[in-house]
Amino acid sequence: MNTISIKTEYIKLDQFLKWADLVPTGTEAKILINNGLVKVNGITETRRGKKLKKEDTIEVDGNIFIIK
Repeated sequence: MNTISIKTEYIKLDQFLKWADLVPTGTEAKILINNGLVKVNGITETRRGKKLKKEDTIEVDGNIFIIK
């Protein structure tokens, strides 16, 4: 499990994917999310503006991240 630290109250899902170096652009983040390939707290998430907060877990392609 990988840990990603944020200094703000939340980060949007598409921004998180770029911050964690999972995608190089927002367009690629949008495609990944729209194709149902991202899970937040175990549930497939299709909203790229989903607000992620500390302790949320994100799963992409078998990789799991937790926000601290």
